[in-house]
Amino acid sequence: MTPRVAVVGGGVAGAAVAYALRESPVEVTLFERAGRVGGRTATRRRGETVYDYGANYVTDDDERVADLLAEEFSNGLVDTEGPVWTFDADGEIGEGRGNGRKWTYEGGVETLAGRLVDRSDATVETDAEVIELRRRDEAWTVETADERTFEPFDGVVLTPPAPQTGDLLAAAGWSHERANALVEALRDVPYRTIWSLALHYPDELDRPYYALVNTDRDHEIGWLSREECKPGHVPDGESLLIVQMAPDWSAERYDADGAAVIEEALPIVADLLDDDRLADPEWTDHQRWGLALPDDGVDAELLDAVAEDGLWFAGDWVAGEGRSHAAIRTGLDAGDRIRERFE
Repeated sequence: MTPRVAVVGGGVAGAAVAYALRESPVEVTLFERAGRVGGRTATRRRGETVYDYGANYVTDDDERVADLLAEEFSNGLVDTEGPVWTFDADGEIGEGRGNGRKWTYEGGVETLAGRLVDRSDATVETDAEVIELRRRDEAWTVETADERTFEPFDGVVLTPPAPQTGDLLAAAGWSHERANALVEALRDVPYRTIWSLALHYPDELDRPYYALVNTDRDHEIGWLSREECKPGHVPDGESLLIVQMAPDWSAERYDADGAAVIEEALPIVADLLDDDRLADPEWTDHQRWGLALPDDGVDAELLDAVAEDGLWFAGDWVAGEGRSHAAIRTGLDAGDRIRERFE
């Protein structure tokens, strides 16, 4: 029989798993709770403006991922123009650290996940939130929020944030000598909450950098970038700032209304960039990322121990760092291990 694997989560990690298993003997079904794949590599459009409001770009820090983008998915790939500078708790801005390539697409960074999936042989189920896994007779069953059941699967790849992955496994009725230790470790992975704001202005903002990052983690803003530095994203003569508020600031306003968050953040942005005009944007957008970035991971030995039960993992938390290239790499690696298992 053809081996069947379920991939839970359609972010870049899950998309990379599906891509890695193309033309393999494995039949893949990918489940994504949203209506689109991409996860935090998320892009929105308004008029002629395109903006990445989650992950800002993919770096060339991983050679395999860099080669994949440059050789297999280069159509529409663009370099973000300008360096990343730094600022401290007092808002003092200085020239930054070393800067490698920062890739996105003319159509936005979410383009990559869509292309990975399109190049795969996977069956994609969107608007399909997985709410329950069950392990029975050496096979896995997947149930979605719309009361559909998919079975049997010879394996499952879990890519949601670590605490959500832990909750799924805790309720799976799955017996393994390392199950309890794994669930506990997954639930203990710390995450940062981030309010991401998009602020559009009808005039060009002239600065010598693409972005600013707070180095001491003691400012209300954690990251600020200029979307017009990405070719094809913002019409000439206009500006769009992506502002990611600091984790503590964001967590304190977790349940706040988005409009109220923006109103409170605008004078902080204007003060940091020393430009009162920035307190009055032409239009705004916002997104709260509750589990935005992991600050740690799970011991790889513990994750590998349960592969014998057809259970694999991918995502930035597997790498232990909230970076898009790291998430992609873990997906490619998981796909490689699954291919080896079933070939």
